[in-house]
Amino acid sequence: MIKDIWEWIQHVNSSHRKLRLSCSVFAEHFNGFYSPDFLKTAFFVVTDEIPKPNFPQLREAGLGDFIDMDVGGITYNDTYYVKKEAANNLRLHFHELVHVLQWRELAPQGFIERYIQEIQSFGYDNAPLEKMAYALDGHYQSKGRHLSVEQFVRENL
Repeated sequence: MIKDIWEWIQHVNSSHRKLRLSCSVFAEHFNGFYSPDFLKTAFFVVTDEIPKPNFPQLREAGLGDFIDMDVGGITYNDTYYVKKEAANNLRLHFHELVHVLQWRELAPQGFIERYIQEIQSFGYDNAPLEKMAYALDGHYQSKGRHLSVEQFVRENL
């Protein structure tokens, strides 16, 4: 199933390649949190509908609620997708960029396996990868002191 999900993600990202925007556009907003080099290599797509894999195996694995959940954004490897109505929400972009870093640190197969296991074991709200992203986006939103999110993620996975 992991291989099928990864192939689906590669197809989705490939089919949206021409619509991707570089996260460099957030360099000023996220200065002190994300490096310019990282932002250059992370991308987002503004879309009407968030793409999600709707494989029967995922539903059988208890992930139906996650698949059906209405979200403003979702990350697949180096690219995340945001709904048009959330496109100007800096906190959402910050959050999804945390996931881009998690994907990089864990590698695609590792991220997919861990994310599924965490949703199954803890539910979305208590999944450690999500809790990390929400804690960091909350820190940013509250105008917390600057910190290297890249280093934080590396040290806390």
